Amino acid sequence: MNIHELLPIGSVVLLEGGQKRLMIYGVKQTDVETKEEYDYIGVIYPEGNMGKGTQFLFNHAQISEVVFRGFSDEERENFINNLADYYAQK
Repeated sequence: MNIHELLPIGSVVLLEGGQKRLMIYGVKQTDVETKEEYDYIGVIYPEGNMGKGTQFLFNHAQISEVVFRGFSDEERENFINNLADYYAQK
């Protein structure tokens, strides 16, 4: 996936086959147990983080609907550009 296509944190999405929406609170996350990298980490919306087992790792391709797009500004654009540079060198 193109790094520039990553949704901003705060975005609310519905995953393929999902019944509850998720709010993205992190991008390019690694599962500590499997070391597999995912595009996003999210929590159920509107409840939010309710502890262990309520945080979900997922990839952009799994999103069936973007319900709300989170805030984006120059600081986020700089972050995304730096992230793209990092992955280009990897």
